[in-house]
Amino acid sequence: MTVHIGLTGPIGCGKSTIARWLADLGATVIDADEVARLVVEPGEPALARVLAAFGEAVRAADGSLDRPALGRIVFADPAALAVLEGILHPAIHERILAAMAAADSAGVPAIVVEAIKLVESGLAALCEEVWLVTCDGATQHRRLTGRGLSDDEARTRMAAQAGQLLAGRTAATRVVDTSGSLETTRAVVARAYAAAIAARRST
Repeated sequence: MTVHIGLTGPIGCGKSTIARWLADLGATVIDADEVARLVVEPGEPALARVLAAFGEAVRAADGSLDRPALGRIVFADPAALAVLEGILHPAIHERILAAMAAADSAGVPAIVVEAIKLVESGLAALCEEVWLVTCDGATQHRRLTGRGLSDDEARTRMAAQAGQLLAGRTAATRVVDTSGSLETTRAVVARAYAAAIAARRST
């Protein structure tokens, strides 16, 4: 029986790394960020709606979405972020549901849905387990600036996702703190994965 694991947590805390580890252990991983990129590719209806809402400032020279420009707008303006989410979430949700159904039919041991807005989007309700990935603020900030964000950009993004962190804590069945070493965290993830599969098979 397939276990459905929702993987969530703020930017820079290690969700994607943990998702890769879970894939190595045999899980099918559905990355909501990747789905979000797919639904705004040229020719997709969601791209047309984003451009209509935010204008030419977020259109790249080749007609595709200028993601950095859009990011600067929505992470600094909660109202703009809400508009973007209202456009993207229905399209993303539909594709994730289809991917989950396909993986369920294939009989995989686990499906991992990696999403920052796992709870708010309603995807957490489809999962037997919700894992919240966290780290201390200094580690998160260091990781974000290491990706090329300025100090101010890193702090803005951290503040913008405070609500997701609270929602994740409310829904979480497991919390994975990645502030320590990679080796320690990977061992914690492996044990949690084995426990999740065992729990699902016992139901």
